[in-house]
Amino acid sequence: MRYVIIGAGAVGGVIGGRLAGSGHEVVLVARGAHFEALRDHGLRLRVPEGELTHRLPVVDGPAALGELRPDDVLVLAVKTQDSVAALQTWGPAPVAGGGTAAEQLPVFCAQNGVEGQRTALRLFRRVYGVCVWLPSTYVEPGVVSAAGSPLTGILHLGRHPHGTDETARLVAADLEKSHFEAPVVADVARWQYAKLLSNLGNALEAVTGPVSDEDALALFRRVRAEGAAVLDAAGIAYASTEEQQAVRGDKVTLVPLDGAPRGGGSSWQSLTRGTGTIEADYLNGEIALLGRLHGVPTPLNELLQHLADTFARERRAAGSMPVAELMRLADAAVVNTR
Repeated sequence: MRYVIIGAGAVGGVIGGRLAGSGHEVVLVARGAHFEALRDHGLRLRVPEGELTHRLPVVDGPAALGELRPDDVLVLAVKTQDSVAALQTWGPAPVAGGGTAAEQLPVFCAQNGVEGQRTALRLFRRVYGVCVWLPSTYVEPGVVSAAGSPLTGILHLGRHPHGTDETARLVAADLEKSHFEAPVVADVARWQYAKLLSNLGNALEAVTGPVSDEDALALFRRVRAEGAAVLDAAGIAYASTEEQQAVRGDKVTLVPLDGAPRGGGSSWQSLTRGTGTIEADYLNGEIALLGRLHGVPTPLNELLQHLADTFARERRAAGSMPVAELMRLADAAVVNTR
């Protein structure tokens, strides 16, 4: 199988680099300065064993590859807000022997939240969800890092909306030779919704900085509890904290990396890079959507969604809002829903 990594940033770059390092054929898809750096200097992957450089084919779209191969596996690793454009670009790409990528090829959605795979299923016949436990960072154009040890990450895989098949098992086997644990599960959404609850803190971190002092932690617990109440009201199953911890154990422990300090999560990185977009609409916004559908107030998640979107649109500095100010806004938002 050949892996086509659509969005070779922090998550996609690490997955692609690790697969390449274990001998698998990989094509990276990127754009702008990142594309140019990958093309000219290769993918530089900083991991606990050092910096690894992988000289891999890199393209900015399907036309550069000509016909796709019947054994290609597409890995969608763009941020959710970029999914529609990526899927519409790659879906019509011709596959050798007949048909299009959307008709013939599997697409694995290695993304936060749950919307990416739902979007993919509108266009692609064979869609797989991936629950991404992979602490990684886009360091600079051409350079990504992953500080996890002894494993780089844990990637639960399964068909969307449910089930497993031989393709999922083959991909999992390749990942497990590449510094990942990759459980194949029939209920991958249950793991993704559990991860979603954790990701509700991404906007909080992006707006105020590390969620470390007691006030920030207390606010995150309130935000997460609001999310859990919504999932419960919607009848959506999610893995418990205890179940997740039993799977993770100490398999992905962060270690310091030279030249690649660990910053914040994906939303913090979006603000730091000044991309102008952020995925809060598909994290806190997913909870707001479900809350409206099922009659559950979600003032804290709505507030964080609004603030994260505002920070991204106005290109405000990550972590620039004092926690005390956010706490005041949060209390006011809750009062206004009563």
